[in-house]
Amino acid sequence: MALLALTAARILTPLEMIAEGMVIVEGDAIRSVSFREQAEVPSGARLVELGDKTLAPGFVDVHIHGGAGHDVMEGTPEALAAVAALALEHGTTCFVPTTLTAAPPVLLKSLEGISNALRNWSSRASGTKTPLAEPAGIHLEGPFLSPQRRGAHPREHLEPPSLSLLGKLLEAAGGWARILTLAPELPGAGDVQQQAQRSGVRVALGHSDATHAQAAQAVAAGAAHAVHVFNAMRPFAHRESGILGAVLTDDRVVTEVIADGVHVSAPALQLLLRAKGVNRIALVTDGISATGCGPGRYRLGEMEIEVEENPDSGRLACRNTEGTLAGSVLTLDQAVHNMMEFTGVAFQDAVTMATLNPARLLGLEQRKGSLHPGADADLVVLNADGTVAGVMARGRANFL
Repeated sequence: MALLALTAARILTPLEMIAEGMVIVEGDAIRSVSFREQAEVPSGARLVELGDKTLAPGFVDVHIHGGAGHDVMEGTPEALAAVAALALEHGTTCFVPTTLTAAPPVLLKSLEGISNALRNWSSRASGTKTPLAEPAGIHLEGPFLSPQRRGAHPREHLEPPSLSLLGKLLEAAGGWARILTLAPELPGAGDVQQQAQRSGVRVALGHSDATHAQAAQAVAAGAAHAVHVFNAMRPFAHRESGILGAVLTDDRVVTEVIADGVHVSAPALQLLLRAKGVNRIALVTDGISATGCGPGRYRLGEMEIEVEENPDSGRLACRNTEGTLAGSVLTLDQAVHNMMEFTGVAFQDAVTMATLNPARLLGLEQRKGSLHPGADADLVVLNADGTVAGVMARGRANFL
């Protein structure tokens, strides 16, 4: 196996910062992480000196609908490869393709296409000239969502929680379903949550009008993940705190957040950081097909989305024909930068929110989101300003 010795001014594991460190990569895995002065370059290894750069784990995005002009719902290998290539350019080495509420036949067809692409991903990825981010399963965002908090999800395609439909969705996903977004207050949601969890699918709370009691009951039953917190949730009130009161105060819950400067204001992000702490926030993009493409009209599932500059902030916002926010054009490297800008959180902590925390949500922290012996050789090389200088995915790099 090929051996690489990578040196950098800083290594973020991300829980530890190693000054003047060295990472030894053997094939597609990490052999060791150490201070350079305590390590020797193995015989036959290629030495790559990265100077004043920072080495960190590759970013992990558990909520992404598309990018580079392609939508996950296309259900084709070409669409997923386009999303994976763009994500990797911005430091993401692992992502979870996320579906949208649609008519059951449409959703089932998409799931079948995505699962077939994932089944053959290794051979496809190894045949590309440049590395690709690795898909880690499927995130089902819908159709068991609240009509009152549906966001951009089409009302006509929402479905009441059903064990029968869940079974069909999981079958179409071919064993690749990893996350199910669920509104816990809907009749039948408890049964669907239990069955999904028995099937190895992590249940996330989102697009919900739940009361505090209803959300707390779902958390007690195993839902430890809140989807794009603050958005598509019953607003917080001081007498009935609702789902937000439950997810912000329960340490069992990790909260996704879209830190694009459009979905959540800076004070709300600061409040989130105080409530949840660094280790219970996962940065996500909720990116759509427009990501990387600029203003214009794009598709999200079967909907037309307009991407234009937000007059309040100058940042790009994605809206459907009803004027509702519909995903973003955020990338995770920008999310890390924004989180530091909006909250003052340290660089290392912002990186943790984009690496180890989402990896833990997926139960993949032994392989993804952290630099340690035996982990996948997924690395991002960062400049002093946090921009991406290079990426390695499973030992394949775009900077060598």
